[in-house]
Amino acid sequence: MTNPIWRATTARLRLDPVGWGDLADLTALKTDPRAFALMLGGVRTRERVAEELAEDITLWGRHGYGIWVVRGLNTGNFIGMAGLAARADGRGVALRFALWPEVRGAGLAREAAGAALRYGHDRAGLNRIVAVSRADNFASRTVLGAIGMIEAESFVRDNVPMLTYQSISPACPAASAPPYRGDGAGSGG
Repeated sequence: MTNPIWRATTARLRLDPVGWGDLADLTALKTDPRAFALMLGGVRTRERVAEELAEDITLWGRHGYGIWVVRGLNTGNFIGMAGLAARADGRGVALRFALWPEVRGAGLAREAAGAALRYGHDRAGLNRIVAVSRADNFASRTVLGAIGMIEAESFVRDNVPMLTYQSISPACPAASAPPYRGDGAGSGG
């Protein structure tokens, strides 16, 4: 059982920290190209999903934030994942989300991502949270803008234009933080 303080709820969703009981749902989501093709690292193997789950469980215990499974508040049905995890490229702690295509268009990604962002600032005490999206992924970019994240940087990864968004906590002493520039200048998050 996970720490109940790590749970987040919205008007329509329940976000629970990932656990081993979620392996089947996460495997279905992360091995489906409709849901995960645009995520960093792309579609996963079953083995990689299990490795990531172990890492995500450890992250919760170490930092008090991580990846949640997203379920309908009243139904308990698995609809996706959302959460916070440090990026390997040093850009900072990043917001991530992926939902089943069948539930897209109803504002659920915005609701889940917004809950994760608020948790990160208000409960985990993160001053700066980033998110990275392909420049041509207008659905994700719309969600990020709708929850108050602002475009901070552009870069190219594997010949694909990418955009970095950021959110600075209202409680942060500085009104804003410089974007990560990848050259040691700016905040690395």
